[in-house]
Amino acid sequence: MKEISKEYAEALFMLALEKGEEVSTLEKLKEVLEGIENEPEYMQFLCSPSIAVKERLSAVENAFLGVLPEICLSFLCLLIEKGRIVLFPSCVKEYEKLLDAKMKVITARVISAIPLKEEEKQALKVKLENKYSSKVELQCEVDEQILGGIIIEIDGNVLDGSLRFRLQEIKEEIKK
Repeated sequence: MKEISKEYAEALFMLALEKGEEVSTLEKLKEVLEGIENEPEYMQFLCSPSIAVKERLSAVENAFLGVLPEICLSFLCLLIEKGRIVLFPSCVKEYEKLLDAKMKVITARVISAIPLKEEEKQALKVKLENKYSSKVELQCEVDEQILGGIIIEIDGNVLDGSLRFRLQEIKEEIKK
């Protein structure tokens, strides 16, 4: 399913790129996604095989005509017509990844035992931006089980500076 979402997102991204609307398209897609997430029954309506496709398309057009750019409205309608509207949330995520890659933005997932202070986040962000020569967005999480330190995940790479990891290493050395 992820591959299908990626294909749809790539097609939409190419269209938005041609029009120079890649950023505004993502903003509108996120607005629609937020609305759908806040009203789960709307997604149920859009996915329902018991409701005619024409009726679902009409509802979307009535709700979003004049509100959404044509490119976004057409995308939603295409997903409904193809029976793929359930993929909309993952399409938005894939689209965002494409935009981030174009804008040279990488996301760093940062896990710490306690919440990081703003100045710590800023210092970490600057270090990562220098290391990766890209703009870095931090996604900070707290996990008390790491005991101390931080774990950073970027593009599938894990930098584990947690106390739990260090203790595990020491334990393994002692066993030898």
